[in-house]
Amino acid sequence: MNRVMLTGRLTRDPEMRKLASGKTVTQFSVATNDYRGGTEKSEYHNVVTWDRLAEICGQYLGKGQLVNIEGRIQTRQWEDESKQRHWKTEIVASAVEMLSGRRKRDYAAEAAAEALAAQAHALGVSVDTDDSGETPADETDAAEASHSEPEAGESELVAA
Repeated sequence: MNRVMLTGRLTRDPEMRKLASGKTVTQFSVATNDYRGGTEKSEYHNVVTWDRLAEICGQYLGKGQLVNIEGRIQTRQWEDESKQRHWKTEIVASAVEMLSGRRKRDYAAEAAAEALAAQAHALGVSVDTDDSGETPADETDAAEASHSEPEAGESELVAA
């Protein structure tokens, strides 16, 4: 039986591409740690995903994220132009579970928000936010909306 289960962190962002056949393939690398005899040894594994799983990995995974991978080991061989033989062993994933809480887009959005705040500060514009990220004006609008008159459908329910 050829079955692999790994838990580790991505060492780089996934590289996604479309083949001429229309299939999507994503490649990335995962680092795992092995603890034996009081020492830690790191191993690096090349991972390949196909089709819809490849699209999901390319969209949501990023460097440093903790993942659990199930799949199989595959070794490919080929000859280059100078007739040299090459071998590559990789994990062909059939399932990838994201164990980290955040996605790479969350990091990008946070960095963009911080950059905008820095630009506003440099221009002398005051941006006052609370812990939830809402400005005081947003809180006022929300309070006014909660104390507004009931809509026609609501008043009918109350009267009935």
